[in-house]
Amino acid sequence: MSLPLTPYDDLPAGLATELEDAGLDARSTYDLVVATLHEDVPTEDVTSVATIPADARGVADFNAREAGVVAGLAIAELVFRTVLGAEVEVSGRAADGTAVAPGDAVLTVAGSTRGLLTAERTALNIACHLSGVATATAAWVKALEGTDARVLDTRKTLPGLRALQKYAVACGGGVNHRFSLSDRAMVKDNHVLAAGGVVPAYRAVRAAHPDLRVEVEVTDLDQLRELLVAGCTEILLDNMSSETMREAVRIRDESGRHATLEASGGLTLERAREVALTGVDFISVGALTHSVSVFDLGMDLRPTDGG
Repeated sequence: MSLPLTPYDDLPAGLATELEDAGLDARSTYDLVVATLHEDVPTEDVTSVATIPADARGVADFNAREAGVVAGLAIAELVFRTVLGAEVEVSGRAADGTAVAPGDAVLTVAGSTRGLLTAERTALNIACHLSGVATATAAWVKALEGTDARVLDTRKTLPGLRALQKYAVACGGGVNHRFSLSDRAMVKDNHVLAAGGVVPAYRAVRAAHPDLRVEVEVTDLDQLRELLVAGCTEILLDNMSSETMREAVRIRDESGRHATLEASGGLTLERAREVALTGVDFISVGALTHSVSVFDLGMDLRPTDGG
């Protein structure tokens, strides 16, 4: 017997609309929630069923255990509504992107105690991970304050979670880079090698896809100069020192050509401001999504008088 879940069409329309307004596909997000619930509860929550009366009711608070920025709380609500259906009551949900302090309650849910505990881990896994992404992004944004540089995410995301992780980056104040290999062209070192140079590679992509944005990765200043002459307007500076990036900015500025420069390659938060002060427009950080620490949220149960 599998865990009975609320069908998508029976969920509150307002929650689906909220997800869509945030740039998330509501049905795809629901399908992900269902898949994660089936992973965690293939049949039933054997411990909760054995220890908690079927009619027990409870109230659970999601509390921050550290300072940071929350994200994914609407999806956590979706988890509880998918498990408990219309009976669950949700209140006090902090808006995604909100800065919180230790002890702050960011979400309260009330309903069947069994259902609350069954949904707990899936809801926390999602909210803790996405809040970790948002918190890490916010730290980079803060480090870049007072400069013109902005922090970008990458495609170095966890399989199946790209849309949610990029949403969390936006909640933390970051900028989303391309979502896939299809929505934007990015010429990297292997493309350059195969095409015979940065300019042939750039021109080949531009000819094949005249309406797409095209960014080209360079590893030295000669490649940068070639691309500026060719008319490339988005250039990634790969694994360059701060001194070399500063020179790249000077070359760009003196060329009179409009091109954004993105710093990338093993950059750390400690170097963030130093890199930003070279004059680059963007700093891309794969660690925002591929190796971020989870944010410490906990669910604390408060049994009701009748529970």
